[in-house]
Amino acid sequence: MEITKEFNREKLTLPKDGKKLLLHSCCAPCAGEVMEALISSDIDFTIYFYNPNIHPRKEYDIRKDENIRFAEKHNIPFIDADYDVDHWFELAKGMEHEPEKGIRCTMCFDMRFEKTAEYAAANGFDVISSSLGISRWKNMEQINDCGLRAASRHPNMEYWTFNWRKKGGSARMLEISKREKFYMQEYCGCAYSLRDTNKWRMANNREKVELGTKYYGDEE
Repeated sequence: MEITKEFNREKLTLPKDGKKLLLHSCCAPCAGEVMEALISSDIDFTIYFYNPNIHPRKEYDIRKDENIRFAEKHNIPFIDADYDVDHWFELAKGMEHEPEKGIRCTMCFDMRFEKTAEYAAANGFDVISSSLGISRWKNMEQINDCGLRAASRHPNMEYWTFNWRKKGGSARMLEISKREKFYMQEYCGCAYSLRDTNKWRMANNREKVELGTKYYGDEE
C-alpha cells in the first residue's frame, strides 16, 4: 500500500493489544487522514460504510463512491452496509427540530455505531472506531460516548477514542482532500441538517446547497 510521504505521523497502535480494526467511515474527506495514518502504522483495518442518515440518495451515493475510490486506491477492504433510511427516519421522529450536536445526533451516532459493533463482533474485529471525530464540526465527547456504549454491548470489544484532530490531523485532512479532489459536502448529511443549512443560507443571501458540484481544490 502506497501513501504519500510528506506528512510526519506518530506510530499508532490499537488499544488493549487489539489486532483488527473496523473503522466506521462517514465520508472520504474525514476518513482520508485517518486511513493514511492507519496505513503508515501498519494497522490491519477495514472500512465500514453505514450512514443511512445521509439524504437524499444522490448525496449518499456520491459520498459513498468517493470513499470507495480512496479505499480501492490503497487496497483497503470496504464494507458497504445497508441504506436503511426508513429506519433512520423512524428513529428521528419527534427530533426533527433538534439542533446539531443535540439528541438527534446522539441517536444517529448510536444507530451507526451499534451496527458497526454488531458487524465487528460477528466478523472477527476486536476494535472499532470512526472517522467522525476528526471533524471540527462534531462534538468528540458525544461521538466517543456513543462509540463506547456500542462497544460495551459486546465482550472483548474496544472503541478506540483516539483524537484524530491532534498533531495536525485536521490540517492533513484538508490537505489530503485537496490532493485527492474529494467531493466537498456542504452540510452534515441528514435531511434536517440540509433544511437548516439552506434556511441559514437564504437568511444570509446565499444560494441553496447544490448537490454534486463542489470538490476540494476547485477553488485553486
